[in-house]
Amino acid sequence: MRFFIDTADLEEIKAANDLGVLDGVTTNPSLVAKIVQDPENFTYEDFKAHIAKICDIVDGPVSAEVTTLLAEEMIVQGEDLAAIHDNVVVKCPLTLEGLKAMHHLSANGIRINATLVFSPTQAILAAKAGASYVSPFVGRLDDISTEGMALVEQIVDIYDNYRFPTEVLVASIRHPQHVVDAALIGADVATIPFKVIGQLLKHPLTDTGLERFMKDAAVIKKG
Repeated sequence: MRFFIDTADLEEIKAANDLGVLDGVTTNPSLVAKIVQDPENFTYEDFKAHIAKICDIVDGPVSAEVTTLLAEEMIVQGEDLAAIHDNVVVKCPLTLEGLKAMHHLSANGIRINATLVFSPTQAILAAKAGASYVSPFVGRLDDISTEGMALVEQIVDIYDNYRFPTEVLVASIRHPQHVVDAALIGADVATIPFKVIGQLLKHPLTDTGLERFMKDAAVIKKG
């Protein structure tokens, strides 16, 4: 399973990349808004420049989301975003208009990440339209008392049944158990917030064991 980081923060991306476990990046308008220091003067060209900076850091897929609701506009914007760098994957929402845009863009060689997916039927449509990735949002389903990982399992089974090449990218990950469950199910990618990447490393027995080892190492040095 590949690990993407779910952020637009360049420092977080650099830090995760330095760990040697990062395979790509996903962004969305909400994540971009978090890092914008001067919202009134942040332009679409600034957004494209920021995506280019991300591509310079990580040698892997970088998802950049369209910011319009109409298929014709998504297509124009998607082509523009894809031209930034070969690693850019265009994120389109799983709507009627989004599906039209996915079909057109994928038919013209542009990789698509179908986002805001909450049902197996949406995932089937995304695969039929040629999406490279489908992003089920597990955390948001958990928030409404629905088991998000059950959806991931359904999508993986359906794609295996019909040999769809679309990869399952588990999104809206909230904690390490989401990552474990995604791996056990056989998802292709997990896109993980920086905080959760750090949590993957933590275990109390590692901490206590290391503390003991360091004390023993001090004794060894004296010898």
